[in-house]
Amino acid sequence: MNISPESVIDPSHTGIFVGRFESFGGAPSVAIKDCFDIAGEVTTSGSRALVGAAPANSDAEVVTRLRNAGYAIAGRANMHELAYGVTGINSWTGTPTNPNYPALLPGGSSSGSAVAVAKGLVDFAVGTDTGGSIRVPATCCAIVGFKPTFGRVSRLGAHPAVSSLDCVGPLARNVETIEKAMAILAPDWQSTVAGKADAKVAWFPLDGETAILAHVRDQAAACFTLVDADLPRFNEASDAGLTVIGRETWNACGHLTETGLVGRDVHDRLLMSAGIIDTQVAEAEAVRKEFAAAVDRLLDRFDVIALPAMTHAVPSLLEVASSAAPKPITLACRPFNLSGHPAIALPVGEVDGRPVSLQLVGRRGEDEKLCALARQVPIFSKGDA
Repeated sequence: MNISPESVIDPSHTGIFVGRFESFGGAPSVAIKDCFDIAGEVTTSGSRALVGAAPANSDAEVVTRLRNAGYAIAGRANMHELAYGVTGINSWTGTPTNPNYPALLPGGSSSGSAVAVAKGLVDFAVGTDTGGSIRVPATCCAIVGFKPTFGRVSRLGAHPAVSSLDCVGPLARNVETIEKAMAILAPDWQSTVAGKADAKVAWFPLDGETAILAHVRDQAAACFTLVDADLPRFNEASDAGLTVIGRETWNACGHLTETGLVGRDVHDRLLMSAGIIDTQVAEAEAVRKEFAAAVDRLLDRFDVIALPAMTHAVPSLLEVASSAAPKPITLACRPFNLSGHPAIALPVGEVDGRPVSLQLVGRRGEDEKLCALARQVPIFSKGDA
């Protein structure tokens, strides 16, 4: 089926899916973010500007792997337009309602993927994370979100086709399902890795809301022995990530601003990105190299780094009155896209009625060990509040 403006909203789950495809028939099910190719379908990436694009000739590699593993593709999950935003608000396809926190943002850009999981519509979902786009919606919806090591999961058939930051990864209600998903998505996944009982965990005390930092640290300290540690150039890495994202997104999507069909928030961000100059990109790449080395050095001494996935409260829909999300939404996530290290967001409770998550970051290529340690963290669910 080709997606059209008239059929893009699924009436049974408004805002969550932009198209429903397969009946489950008792098979396990998965939601696929609308930036992955499915043969015969138009990949709109949540944008009206791409409705007239040619249908995909073949499935994205992750879709093929999921089908071969016996999973039914429940449908295309909604997303922040062109994956260029973290609120999950989409004026064309609709904004998925955060199931447990309906007044709060669903988060983005993998908004529909997170909501489909939190609502229990699928066994797990597949999203993409360029600067926090799996971990942020996972935090907003109080589920688990995993960004693998850069390149660990194939991006063949994912959009945009070229990215030095974007990672394909799963969202689920527990770590065990994340590992099950990764065993399908990454053919070299080692499922037998056990958690380390005496793990050395570095706590990175970055700036943020005091109550959130204290709560997340307390939850981490209940599971691991923490040692405060510094991570040089963290804030600079966050800014550098913005620069690289901006340049690469403009290269991939800038031409769509000429259609007049891109939503205002993304349209304006794209035009701002058009002004990024080569010198800024070169400076960002220098920061990337230095920061990645700093993370590696810290992980030479520790098994994982712990910090919040979001340092500030999940905003409400009313609080996000402008199109540009405040930087703190992705401040704690984006640096690890720049460095390429695996990171997982784990829901660990609420502060003032809003969900918070612990983020664990592991060594590049040791995704299995990171997930094994993440199993030691009790997962909060809204029913436990």
